[in-house]
Amino acid sequence: MPQRDPSPAEVRDRGTVLERFFSGLSEYIFQSRLGVADVQLVDYLSDLLLRFVRTDSLHRVRRNSGKPATEVFEMLSVADKRIGLARREVHRHIGDFTLFWSGMYPESLRKLKPEASADGFLDYCQQGKRAYRIAAEIEGGDGPPPCELLWRLSEHFELCAYGLREVRREWESSDGSEVLIF
Repeated sequence: MPQRDPSPAEVRDRGTVLERFFSGLSEYIFQSRLGVADVQLVDYLSDLLLRFVRTDSLHRVRRNSGKPATEVFEMLSVADKRIGLARREVHRHIGDFTLFWSGMYPESLRKLKPEASADGFLDYCQQGKRAYRIAAEIEGGDGPPPCELLWRLSEHFELCAYGLREVRREWESSDGSEVLIF
């Protein structure tokens, strides 16, 4: 039987289910297991997971040519050419990107070799902390996320990455009975 494309309502419902899944799992790991009671931080991290489910969100920073900047090294170059809120958004994305990879797939970072990728020279943790700090300092950046949250992401980058690793571990170890497959 041929597969049909999901209706807009089904896609919306899936997003809601996925939102609840990431939110619940993040709350469980960060609040119950790690003792992190910062609701704003945990919500941001579950939203990060939801946003990065889509690869177009993962690679949303564009070079001048219009092609996506897929490496942190390229994103840093783009950030240097931006000003104001556009610069803040690129640095925030660099923070998000490095946190996502450091937390969810650290094994892939160990495979980065300088001869194959400029990112092989970078310390993702240091770059992420720096990027969140720069984003927090940019004037006019009082919109979402608030500067205070970006500061906390910078200050607690390692803990957030560890928590995301635990989210992945919990996700992978579940027997799937409480996860809806769609």
